[in-house]
Amino acid sequence: MIRLRPHHLLCMLTFAGKGYTPEFVANFAAIVQRIGAGEAIELIDGSDDVCAPLEASGDTHCANASVGRRDRTALLALAEAGLPVAIRPFAIDAQRLAELRRAFAAGTVRAAYRGCEWSDLCTSIAADGFAASLLTP
Repeated sequence: MIRLRPHHLLCMLTFAGKGYTPEFVANFAAIVQRIGAGEAIELIDGSDDVCAPLEASGDTHCANASVGRRDRTALLALAEAGLPVAIRPFAIDAQRLAELRRAFAAGTVRAAYRGCEWSDLCTSIAADGFAASLLTP
């Protein structure tokens, strides 16, 4: 099972092989591949499987209070958009991915991205129909 922070669930929608470090990118790419293959996701509070390479290198980014706020905002936005994902582990099938991407492209679940350094990249990927995204169910 893949353990994800709520905002990383949204990040994976537009993940195109870019990130903080080569180790981070390789890890996130492997996680996105597992999600695309149908492995279950459990949303968690705090450090997740995506954070692992940063923590291993001593980077404390994932422990920042701002990251926790981003998670809470993402979870609330998902719920308000009618995309309940936090109750129990779930998988991303083609239908759920399409729903999440529609909400992302429309801006419905983007409140968590205010101030995010990757926001412009994610916006351009969404505007291009997610063609550059590595996630495929």
